[in-house]
Amino acid sequence: MARYTGPQWKKSRRLGFSTLETGKELSKRPYAPGQHGQKRKKPTEYGLQLAEKQKVRHMYGVNEKQFHNTFKRASKMEGITGYNFFCLLESRLDNVVYRLGFATTRRQARQLVNHGHILLNGVKTDIASCQVKVGDVVSVKESSKSLEIIKTALASQTHVPGFVEVDAEKMEGKYIRLPERSELNQEINEALIVEYYNRLG
Repeated sequence: MARYTGPQWKKSRRLGFSTLETGKELSKRPYAPGQHGQKRKKPTEYGLQLAEKQKVRHMYGVNEKQFHNTFKRASKMEGITGYNFFCLLESRLDNVVYRLGFATTRRQARQLVNHGHILLNGVKTDIASCQVKVGDVVSVKESSKSLEIIKTALASQTHVPGFVEVDAEKMEGKYIRLPERSELNQEINEALIVEYYNRLG
């Protein structure tokens, strides 16, 4: 399944969940779009699991194949699969760029990476799914520091999570540790995603 590139607000309303993690998409019309948007059926157990998977997949902007492969990798790691899964998603280069405040959305962060504006440990890296390791330095390429889109994002930044540190003036940041579960979206029940993929076998 291809990555969703349609209206983010519409998708959030369909899922009943803010994929941008701002809540703005649901502030005025907290129901699905369309004529029957306010008439929600009671979901089945499978429906709940599928919906939870879709929430996280659209939140991180990952296509189905990448998402499933990431889950498979998480399931082979030591520890709790759901938490490992979150850590792998959070360690994607596009997500770290977003967390550092170089972009206002993950979609915007992905574009910055794809267009070659981002350096990983001083080397241009244009693969959004590249895994950032603890201690890695992520920065904006010198010739890209004049981009208004990055300046605007940094100026509007209101919160920097504790697992990254950023020097806004240098447009440089570091992934200092793995996130704690309490620092990530509390509306997500990752156990349902684990159940969903376990059901598939």
